[in-house]
Amino acid sequence: MPPTIKVTTPMLIAQIGALLGFACYGVFLTTLQQEWQLLHVESGLIASAFFLGYMLFVPFATVLTDRIDARQIFILGGFLAIIGLLGMGFIAQGFFSASFFMAIQGAGLAGTYMPGLKILSDRIQSGEVTRHISFYTAFFGLGTGLSYLISGLLLDAFGWRNVFILIALGPFVSVCIVFFFIQPIKKHSSHSPWAISWTDLFPVNKWREVLKNKNSTQFIFGYTVHNLELFASRSWLVAFFTFCAASSGSVFFLSATALAALVNISGVISSILGNEMALKIGRKKWITFAMITSSILGLCLGASSEFGWWLIVPLAIAHAIFITADSATLTAGLVVSTQEHVKGAAMGLHSLLGFGGGLLGPAIFGLVLDASGNPTTSISWILAYGSIVIWSVIFIAYQYRQGWHLKK
Repeated sequence: MPPTIKVTTPMLIAQIGALLGFACYGVFLTTLQQEWQLLHVESGLIASAFFLGYMLFVPFATVLTDRIDARQIFILGGFLAIIGLLGMGFIAQGFFSASFFMAIQGAGLAGTYMPGLKILSDRIQSGEVTRHISFYTAFFGLGTGLSYLISGLLLDAFGWRNVFILIALGPFVSVCIVFFFIQPIKKHSSHSPWAISWTDLFPVNKWREVLKNKNSTQFIFGYTVHNLELFASRSWLVAFFTFCAASSGSVFFLSATALAALVNISGVISSILGNEMALKIGRKKWITFAMITSSILGLCLGASSEFGWWLIVPLAIAHAIFITADSATLTAGLVVSTQEHVKGAAMGLHSLLGFGGGLLGPAIFGLVLDASGNPTTSISWILAYGSIVIWSVIFIAYQYRQGWHLKK
């Protein structure tokens, strides 16, 4: 049976299920901000707690996937996601408790996303593995898009607490798919799987070796600034659409959550096509084009809030397309440019720093909204979008001086 049918297809479906809780908080951000009397920066920090949980758990997940079948780590991650979602639904009462359960959800993502990629790479030994990677990373956008859509549709009927509880079915189904449809494999390791030391969790020597490889370093830091912009935009998108509707007086043709779903799903194909473009013109040239374009579009989106939906929605879709256009390229670039004996450590560092960018992005966005003095004005949102796109511009400018544009 071809690997696409036997492994890739079940993993794509499993990833979607595992991601259904991803946008729940983003959908409910404005509601919870009012109910719990939160500052914008506090709302952003709750979103950032998700990525803190990811960063805390991803070193364990990375080490364990080198020692035991990544399928087992995926199942553990799925259960962590379930606990985090149920905790938000049954227990969360404010900033601290919500941050705690969001961090557990983030740990669940750490246990499913990269281990899911490892499930693919361990089982697909022939063909163009980067294409399987591009489909897998692209389906991240599909999963998050469906998360927006389903959470928004369920909110009016059930209330935000019940939505968190119902969405927990997503990762549960994912666990079942991986358990029943992905065949286990044996890992041969000289270490006991659970005998984990600090040097295992933070393999500084291996990371140093990875960072000596200039290509690997560039892809890792590119992924960091990419995620900072991506996850800040996703965390605040529903709130931005809500603000736009009030500011412009325009009647949008869909709800804010349905629009956010449309925007996120629109980025799915761009990740796949972006990888194909990168193979034709060179990864670094494509990343440069995608990052600069997404930065310009992000600023234009922030400045569009007083116009009608006819401008706001196309700009949001275009921004999402170019944010995700280099996602698969950055990850595939790391995979193919890193030496085999440190590839696991490189993927761990890539994920750790990448989602570190995801941690910073939503908090920076909320902080700038508060610091601007009046978050109900368009200039506040322009500054907020500017605060997250500037990092990609700085990254490209620095790499351009290093001759980035001359290399593949």
